[in-house]
Amino acid sequence: MKRLIKLDLQYFAGEKTEKATPKKRQDSRKKGQVAKSQDVNTAIVLLGVFSFLSFSGSYLKDIVIGVMRHTFQEFMLQELTENNIFTIFLAILKELVLFLGPIMLVAMLAGIASNYMQVGFLFSTETIQPKLEKLNPLKGFKRIFSLRAIVELFKSILKISFVGIITFLVLWNRIDEILILSQKSVGAALGTIASLTVQMGLFASGALLFLSILDYMYQKYDFEKNIRMSKQDIKDEYKNIEGDPLIKSKIKQKQREMAMSRMMQEVPNADVVITNPTHYAVALKYDENKLDAPYVVAKGVDFIAQKIKLIAKEQDIITVENRPLARALYSQAEIGDAIPEEFFKAVAEILAYVYRTKNKI
Repeated sequence: MKRLIKLDLQYFAGEKTEKATPKKRQDSRKKGQVAKSQDVNTAIVLLGVFSFLSFSGSYLKDIVIGVMRHTFQEFMLQELTENNIFTIFLAILKELVLFLGPIMLVAMLAGIASNYMQVGFLFSTETIQPKLEKLNPLKGFKRIFSLRAIVELFKSILKISFVGIITFLVLWNRIDEILILSQKSVGAALGTIASLTVQMGLFASGALLFLSILDYMYQKYDFEKNIRMSKQDIKDEYKNIEGDPLIKSKIKQKQREMAMSRMMQEVPNADVVITNPTHYAVALKYDENKLDAPYVVAKGVDFIAQKIKLIAKEQDIITVENRPLARALYSQAEIGDAIPEEFFKAVAEILAYVYRTKNKI
C-alpha cells in the first residue's frame, strides 16, 4: 500500500501541470522556442504588398509601359552586338530594380514588423543548428502522423477553403466585367485584370489575417502547454538557482561556527562579563580610542554563555552577575556595537568596580 502511494506521488510530481517559471521562459526564448504563427507573417506580408500595389498602380504601369516602349521602338532596331546587349541588359535591369525594389522593400518591412509584433527582438541560432536526431526515420514517422500534423492538415484545408471562397465571391461579384473582357482593348482588359488581382489579393490577405489570429492563439496555447513544468522540475530549478537547501544549511552552519570562533577569540580582550548568571552572558570592553562608550565583544545564551564564562575564568576576567542588565544588553546590543545610552550608568558602575578590583585607578 505504501509503495502504491509512493508511486502515485511520483506520478503526480512528474506530471507537467504547473505554469512555466520566468527562468524556463527565458531559457526557451534563448533557444528560439517562442509562440509564433507563420500565417501571421504570410498574411501581413501579402496585405502589405497588395496594399502597396493598390496605391502605386500608376507608377508600376508607367515602368512597364516604358520598358515595352523602349524594347519595341529602340532595342529591337539595334544591331545585335556584344556592347548593345550589355547596354540593353543594364537598361532593363535598372527598370526591374525600380519595379521590384519597392515591392520587395515593403514585403521585407512587413515581415520584420510581423515578427516583431509576435516575439519582439530575438536572435537565436539554436533552431538552425544541424541535429542528427532530425534524420531519425522513426521520429520523422511519428511527426508525420502526430496530432500536431493532423491539426496542421486541418488548418491548411481550412485556409485553402476560406481563401478560395473569398476569391470566388470577389470574382462572382464582378462576373459581368470578366465576361466582356474580350470586347475591350488590350489596355482596358489589362487594367481590369490588374484591378481584379489586387482586389482578390486584398480580400484574401484580410481573410488569411483573420485565420492567422486564430492560429496565433492556438500556437500560444500549444507553446504554453509544451513548456509546462512538473512540481519536481520547479524544485530542481529552485535548487539550481538557489542551491541545494541541505548544502545551504551546511554553509550557514559553517558560517555560524566561524563567526562563533571569531567571537570567542575576542572574549580574552573583554574588561568584564555580565551574566544572568546561568542563561545569559555579555562580554564588554571599553576603549576610548575606538568608541566613546563600552561595546559588546561577545554575547550568548545557554551553552555559549557557559563557554564565554569559562574563557573569562581562564583569562582572569571579572564576571559580574546582573540579571536584568544581562538580558537587556543581549537583546538590545549587537556584537561590535556600543551599548545603548540608557545602560551607560549601570555599566559605568560595573566598570568602575572592575577597575578598582584590578587596581587600575
